[in-house]
Amino acid sequence: MAKRDYYEVLGIDKGATTQEVKKAYRKLALKYHPDKNPDDKEAEDKFKEAAEAYEVLSNEEKKAKYDRFGHAGMGGGGFGGGGGMNMDDIFSQFGDIFGGGGGGGFSGFGGFGGGGRGGRRVNRGSNIRVKVKMTLADVVNGVEKKIKVKKFVSCKPCSGSGAEGGSGGFTTCDTCKGAGQVNRVTNTFLGQMQTASTCPSCDGDGKIITNKCNSCHGDGIVKDDDTIELKIPAGVEDGMQLSVSGKGNMGARNGVAGDLIVAIEEEEHEVLKRDGNNILYDLYIPFPDAILGTDVTVPTVNGKAKIKIEPGTQGGKVLRLRNKGIPEVNGYRTGDQMVNVNVWTPQTLSKEEKKMVEKMKDSENFIPNPTDQDKGFFERMKDYFR
Repeated sequence: MAKRDYYEVLGIDKGATTQEVKKAYRKLALKYHPDKNPDDKEAEDKFKEAAEAYEVLSNEEKKAKYDRFGHAGMGGGGFGGGGGMNMDDIFSQFGDIFGGGGGGGFSGFGGFGGGGRGGRRVNRGSNIRVKVKMTLADVVNGVEKKIKVKKFVSCKPCSGSGAEGGSGGFTTCDTCKGAGQVNRVTNTFLGQMQTASTCPSCDGDGKIITNKCNSCHGDGIVKDDDTIELKIPAGVEDGMQLSVSGKGNMGARNGVAGDLIVAIEEEEHEVLKRDGNNILYDLYIPFPDAILGTDVTVPTVNGKAKIKIEPGTQGGKVLRLRNKGIPEVNGYRTGDQMVNVNVWTPQTLSKEEKKMVEKMKDSENFIPNPTDQDKGFFERMKDYFR
């Protein structure tokens, strides 16, 4: 099922300010909050959908890419804005919007907030940023690549728990009684307001490690190499950044992984140049060919193409090879290859060649409508100017 437009999800227009984006998201987050809609799958889906839209539209860089490329600009084919977010991701990143275990903020009025979820903080790993070089052929056709990155992964000996032996070696935090947060109720002119903050004793885990793992020293993560498969869609461009959800550094003590940010670095082609979704090629022909016409073969990204040079072609004429360019990243259309015809003028001539040129210069029929005799002369000239 196709994703809905992010602006439509939040009920705002493209000119909305950051504050308006936040306000719209907060309204939906409170409406579809899991604590307010227990065991309601539709509400949970809308809650996640709103969080995904907010993640993109509240970030200036992501918003700019979304405005330009739509959902495909967020990746497609394994990439995404917030499509891979789970409930822990949402409460970890945006808890301050609607309360709960996000490390602070308000829980709402009348006790509504994150209390029903236990309030334990979910450790989120940091993002990793890598550069991937793309040839022009990669850009036109799309490409699958395998890259090796060094990152934090879950510690195997303790299964990511941070405690020696895995599940054992813990005791419930006395300060928060396992909740991971401490709550405080204050009286305001609007009534009672409950605020929550991360428990200072257990750092939001709700438990204390009594016997730390010797491999990770209680962190639950270690540095290791990881091979990641990327499927990069056709049409990307230099400087574009795509994100792979959950392929960044693993969060401490069975947390959630950050994202892998893939920065596209486009390599220059030897003879072809990119101009948006079009490809440019400079063709040089001798002027006898421009006068008489000819067939020439030009390079394309995926091979060669034969084109016809009509008699009397002028320098600067542009020939179009349709659909030989670069697909749009959203797949709606493909650009063309533009062949710019340049008539080559020799810089040095022999005495015999100069005489031929002088004869041409004196010809009354040079050039508007050459006679058959003139055409034969130009055919002989080809051997000199190729």
